[in-house]
Amino acid sequence: MDVLITVVLVIVVALIFDFTNGFHDTANAMATSVATGALKPRTAVIISAVLNLAGAFLSTEVAQTVSGGIIKEGDGGVQITPTLIFAGLIGAVLWNLTTWYFGLPSSSTHALFGGLIGAAIIGVGFGAVDWAVVMSKIVIPALVSPFVAGLVALLATVVAYRITRMARSNGSESGFRHGQTISASLVSFAHGTNDAQKTMGVITLTLIAGGYQQSGTGPQFWVILACGFAIALGTYLGGWRIMRTVGKRITDVQTPQGFAAETSSAATILISSHLGFALSTTQVTSGAVVGAGLGRRLASVHWGIVGRIGLAWIVTLPAAALVGGLSAWLAVTSTLGLIIVAVAALVVGGGLVLLSRRNPVNRHNVNDEQDEQSEDRTPVASGAGRES
Repeated sequence: MDVLITVVLVIVVALIFDFTNGFHDTANAMATSVATGALKPRTAVIISAVLNLAGAFLSTEVAQTVSGGIIKEGDGGVQITPTLIFAGLIGAVLWNLTTWYFGLPSSSTHALFGGLIGAAIIGVGFGAVDWAVVMSKIVIPALVSPFVAGLVALLATVVAYRITRMARSNGSESGFRHGQTISASLVSFAHGTNDAQKTMGVITLTLIAGGYQQSGTGPQFWVILACGFAIALGTYLGGWRIMRTVGKRITDVQTPQGFAAETSSAATILISSHLGFALSTTQVTSGAVVGAGLGRRLASVHWGIVGRIGLAWIVTLPAAALVGGLSAWLAVTSTLGLIIVAVAALVVGGGLVLLSRRNPVNRHNVNDEQDEQSEDRTPVASGAGRES
């Protein structure tokens, strides 16, 4: 009975993480479309929510990477308990809420894996983690994907401006706005194929660890359905704080740039999902937006903001691992320890939500500019493209 209660608790917390993943990463799909005016904010999040749900049913490759790859389990492997998975999820949720409060598009993926790895190390030892999978499926894609997406977006932006150089009077701007509706929708669909899968993998891992599912099997249908709806609901509510950062504070995005960034992001994410890479969609999108900024002559890339985002990327996994490890250290002691961890997480998470209301960001002010003198706004005059 104790194991069952813990498993149910873990599933609830996993769905909460999935919900935070939805509102944390809405900016990945819709920030540039909202920033350029191609889509109205409320319309954008509705489209994104529906397509995130649809994408969750496309495949389970990433889910199986999480459930049967990163943390060893099953016959011949080191067992990780549902309590440790719960502790890891606490680390991921709290990091998601912290970076959301500061408007930083950090990686929900790395927060999740960091929390699980930290809890597994504290509860079982370093042998509980399959480090080869961590390197091949997480670390290497994390290092490569932002540059790949950025390079593709840069080249696409150059091509877009050169093709339409003589067509401005013939409605090229309007054409790119319509194109952004399609490209942003494709990013949302791709996001569902990757990010929703991670929570499916965690719940599947929990059911295997609790003895309620056979080792080596994929997510059950009800798990896919629950995770799809959780991330869709979070997406619908909108991550306006992070959407402002990605859409307005990295660079002044124009419609050709937005189309290029979204198209390159979607292609990168879909290929990674097919290969089973648990990719950070946040890193892919942010890298694509930077690349799109570099591809337009006289564009201004705000390197101060880019630096903060990069720092968040670096510290996400170890920070979430630290919180997950501390939570595991306390949760495994007793039922009381588990309750203390849960209550502490509610207090910290609730406090961040209350603090956010002091300076709200919503669909009405998401496109408002924030002029911070500390930002390093370096003009890009490489001659790669032309200003629209």
